[in-house]
Amino acid sequence: MSEWFSEIWRSREILYFLAWRDVKVRYKQAVLGVAWAVLQPLFTMVTFSFFFGRLAGIPSDGVPYPLFSYAALLLWTYFAVTLAQVGNSLINNSALITKIYFPRVLLPAAAAFGGLLDLVVGSVFLIAMMIYYRVTPHWTALLTPIFVAQTVLLVMGAGMLLAAMNVRYRDVKYTIPFLTQIGLFVTPIIYPVSFLPHRFQGWLALNPMTGVIQGFRACLFGGGSFDWDVMGASWIVTLLLLLIGSLHFRSTERVFADIV
Repeated sequence: MSEWFSEIWRSREILYFLAWRDVKVRYKQAVLGVAWAVLQPLFTMVTFSFFFGRLAGIPSDGVPYPLFSYAALLLWTYFAVTLAQVGNSLINNSALITKIYFPRVLLPAAAAFGGLLDLVVGSVFLIAMMIYYRVTPHWTALLTPIFVAQTVLLVMGAGMLLAAMNVRYRDVKYTIPFLTQIGLFVTPIIYPVSFLPHRFQGWLALNPMTGVIQGFRACLFGGGSFDWDVMGASWIVTLLLLLIGSLHFRSTERVFADIV
């Protein structure tokens, strides 16, 4: 395994070019370009704010509901969109895999890092929303990159596992959007964790994005204490997925060129 990581480190320049290529291909013929990084969570936020914030009256922990939901959607959109790209990265680059050799893990890694541009652009709009609603960020906002990094690790762990499975079983690419759609409602994006009955809150902690979203909001708005149990469970699941995904990817990558 150490040799694998050494090989990846030596190929870091390839990772940069692959990530930059993915970014350029994504927006090459898009009329609005990187504006889609804001429009997608923005439109979703407007819909959620009307139906769940205004009509259903779901609480938002003292934060304006549009800001409450957009902060969560910022990370969730990156997770959902990038997970699909990482999961399909090997299939989409089958011609490249069969022609030359390089560490195959660079393809899902490039998709994961390439999606960070959208996250950065969306974060600018989040800052603008905080200024509009006159919400002063807490000093713990400096810790938000920790949860961004955790989301990247989670995307890589789950994405490597799905990408390797997708080479053998092409049904996987159809299950990824289905799983992320379900995940949208079992992650505290529309509602705070405290909104659910206590008996369900423990089960929600098994979803690693629960700790990510909850910790990100707590750091950004400083409106409540950190739920260390939820965040601890989130990190355990994240690192476990990263380990399982890496081991499975490593054990199967030698046959990718033959199957893909």
